[in-house]
Amino acid sequence: MTLAAWQRLGPAVLVCLAAPAFFVFGWNLLGWGLLIAGILAAALLERRAIRASAPSLTRDLSLIALGLLIVHAIPLAAELDNLAMLRFTLALGGAVLVPYLVSRFVFGDRAIRFPWRTGRRWSRWQWTWLIAVLVLGWLILPFYFITSGVYQNWPVVDTPDLIARLFVGVGAVGIWDELFFICTVFALLRRHFPATVANLLQAIVFVSFLWELGYREWGPLLTIPFALLQGFIFLRTHSLAYVVTVHLLFDAVVFAVLVHAHNPGMLPVFLV
Repeated sequence: MTLAAWQRLGPAVLVCLAAPAFFVFGWNLLGWGLLIAGILAAALLERRAIRASAPSLTRDLSLIALGLLIVHAIPLAAELDNLAMLRFTLALGGAVLVPYLVSRFVFGDRAIRFPWRTGRRWSRWQWTWLIAVLVLGWLILPFYFITSGVYQNWPVVDTPDLIARLFVGVGAVGIWDELFFICTVFALLRRHFPATVANLLQAIVFVSFLWELGYREWGPLLTIPFALLQGFIFLRTHSLAYVVTVHLLFDAVVFAVLVHAHNPGMLPVFLV
């Protein structure tokens, strides 16, 4: 990285570290402090910057902070009642929509985009990876959820209505993950840092959110590689449709494992 990129890295790290402060440790004051410090540090750096035409780090970090604060406005414990699902819809939807609208209509740029289709057919490696995701999920996820007991972080689903709600909720959050962490956080960070650095930073935010959602115990051993791979795959494909497909296949296995864990014998397709 250039010297300027190294200087910008400090404010970006501060903003991204607000995610574990909020979602992992529950240190709200520290989270707010990190966001404010990161944005102020970026503003001070840009006051001394020579390249006025470069993308504004202050603006982009403020968009990430805005999304984090909207998500943080609600408890992220998995619940399936009507009020909880409405709360998730409004908060998670707002965390994507509000930064997009501010970027587009207040800042007047197109920093946040959602490139659903690329116009290219999926390659052999892309189809192979989709199969690999199912196989790896089938092998790893039951062992993780059941032996660690983290399946209890999700509510008991023992009726058709609750199972249907779980299916919708898991899939909807999976789609949102890619809209926010990849198309918003990762995209904004890539305007200022090399792809690898931006990917590591977005993974901090991604994994922190998943921790509060319920992927605890040794879950980060799974969620960190997953977050990094999703960022890498998006760089390779530039296709939101593909990373969403990967995520939904992964989440389909998560859904099946949760149903299986709460109702032993209902889905006798797992080794655990």
